[in-house]
Amino acid sequence: MISVTQTLARAVQAHQAGQWQQAEALYRQVLQADPANADAWHLLGLLAINAGQYQVAWDYISRALNIRPQEPVFRANLGLALDHLQRGDEAMACYQEAIRLKPDFPEAHFNLGNAFQNRGRLDEAIACYREVLRLRPDFAPAYNNMGNALQSQGRLEESAAAYREAVRLRPEHPAAHNNLGTVLQNQGQIDEAMACIREALRLWPDFPEAHNNLGSALEKQGRLDESMACIREALRLRPAFPEAHNNLGTAYERREQLDEAALCFREALRLRPQYPEAYHNLGAVLERQKRLDEAAACYREALRLRPHYAEAHNKLGSVLQKQGRLDEAVACCREALRLRPDLPEAHHNLGNAFQSEGRLDEAVACYREALRFRSDYPEVHNNMGSAFQSQGRFEEAVACYQEALRIRPDFPEAHFNLGHTWLLLGQFERGWSEYEWRRRYPGLGNRPFPQPLWDGTPLGGRPILLYTEQGVGDTLQFCRYAPLVQKRGGHVILECPPPLVPLLATCPGIDRLVTKGQPLPDFAVQAPLPSLPGLMGTTLETIPASVPYLQADARRRARWQQELRGTAAFNVGIAWQGSIQHPRDRWRSVPLEQFAPLAQVKGVRLVRLQRGPGSEQLAQLNASWTVFDPPGWPEDPAESWMETAALVSTLDLVVTVDTAVAHLAGALAAPVWVALPFLPDWRWLLQRDDSPWYPSMWLFRQERMGDWSGVFSRIALALRHRLGGPTAPAPG
Repeated sequence: MISVTQTLARAVQAHQAGQWQQAEALYRQVLQADPANADAWHLLGLLAINAGQYQVAWDYISRALNIRPQEPVFRANLGLALDHLQRGDEAMACYQEAIRLKPDFPEAHFNLGNAFQNRGRLDEAIACYREVLRLRPDFAPAYNNMGNALQSQGRLEESAAAYREAVRLRPEHPAAHNNLGTVLQNQGQIDEAMACIREALRLWPDFPEAHNNLGSALEKQGRLDESMACIREALRLRPAFPEAHNNLGTAYERREQLDEAALCFREALRLRPQYPEAYHNLGAVLERQKRLDEAAACYREALRLRPHYAEAHNKLGSVLQKQGRLDEAVACCREALRLRPDLPEAHHNLGNAFQSEGRLDEAVACYREALRFRSDYPEVHNNMGSAFQSQGRFEEAVACYQEALRIRPDFPEAHFNLGHTWLLLGQFERGWSEYEWRRRYPGLGNRPFPQPLWDGTPLGGRPILLYTEQGVGDTLQFCRYAPLVQKRGGHVILECPPPLVPLLATCPGIDRLVTKGQPLPDFAVQAPLPSLPGLMGTTLETIPASVPYLQADARRRARWQQELRGTAAFNVGIAWQGSIQHPRDRWRSVPLEQFAPLAQVKGVRLVRLQRGPGSEQLAQLNASWTVFDPPGWPEDPAESWMETAALVSTLDLVVTVDTAVAHLAGALAAPVWVALPFLPDWRWLLQRDDSPWYPSMWLFRQERMGDWSGVFSRIALALRHRLGGPTAPAPG
């Protein structure tokens, strides 16, 4: 007759051979004969763990412990069942009790380390793994899991060393090869990383994590089609794989397919709501889509889930900077750098925030620090060039833009900034081709017409479409080129926004005006208005400066002459606020109160030309001075522009910041004085008080960044001189 001991031995043999059904039947035979056989209950529990029946496993191993409560192996394996049941504290207590009962129990130390790692207690996890390896130096899984913990702490070299040791001890360990590939990828050693991941896949072709990691490595090499194929294979093997959805989203973002990327990140979050990286990546897509409030909410959620997430602090700072919340942006970037002093993106964004505040020396210092950690960072070179340009350090600015373009030859912003610098310096021949790169900016409104861009050659009677591209000021400045296009044989069609149609109808050289949004007539070639100076080869000497090229309506002008005739005052029209959408509006617009020195000039009456944003400041003036508000102003935007043209043409002078009003006055040949920031737009050039674009214009420049009081004091002195007072200094 076979004894209980023999039956148990046969059961263990079947268990070790993977013959689990036979093993279970034999364990049950043992228990039928000996219900108090603790080993049989324990081993049945292990079979239940292998089958994913964790509650059953807990029941069986608990019975074993009731029989032999001091057995450390039982206690450790009960911990495994509890861990799978999400009863983590009880599991850890089991592991610790097993270690108390048997201090030299490597498996219990290993399981306790895993429990610590799952709870983010990485130092304690690493200590457990080191104890495992002291007791059992050849335990490859301990090296592998210690590598995971070290990688989570950012200790990449130590992590790689641990994975290498795991691979040395167990060359057939696919997870260790894959994990080594992951850490090498994070170290930028992409080729070696891919070799490790491919070895993992050779050992286990259906390893979803390895397919996903290979896709991530290929994405970093820009091999996006191959990357996406690998990630899709990972998702075929495991559809509910949040990391793979996240990586697929990253590949879509690299392909500029932002909507698809956002869908992937949202799917990752559906599968794992507590996934900070996916929130971070979704925020980055929303930020690029200019959905800044939603992006900020994603970054904040990432930080709620992981308060020490340096990259999310940095990206939140980027959004806050774009929202103009500069103090908060600076605080976020500083926190990112406290957590990760070597994070170049955070040094970059802190520099951007400082540049937005006008703290240019601090901005440059931040950019230099970013480049110390990552010298091939084209955005930093570009933005450092902008900071130098704002300081008037143009040679250094040009060098920065050129370095950005050496690293990334197709970088539109650096090309545009370089072109802006050449044009500002009056080097039009060098500047126009670079200025054309503005058309590659996302969101600028570049029109994908099937008809080719005009190359400037004779048109031979063919119809050409000219169209507005940027602000009203650009439209008013460059519509002067219509007669020149007509002289080159073009039948000129000009498309423009509805408010400008009546005004531009007075411009010569236009054969047909079309309201934007209406169907376009047939045309052979096309060009945006700001491209015309370059297409015509305009130099400083050949700027078409014959004015006026726009005309005020005679009836409206007569009405304003009648309105203004009742006073002997010298009427000065003023505008103080440009479009708030302009990226440098905070530097060119001024508070209305800056015009107070003009109001103090005897015999001057200030007349409101400002419409839209900024108009609310009129109600905030103190009683010491006033601005005449022309009565009966029309609400319709097209009527308003015609009214403004008529009023400007009857005023004695216009004083304005760099707004469309300056261009309108210049196009009407009305006398106009323009207050300019320290770094003006390229069209105003440098170190001159006249404008080659507008003969009736006089320019007043800031001598120091942000010093508007000096500008308006000089304008007031010039105005006194104009009215017969003391001699005024030259405008600067």
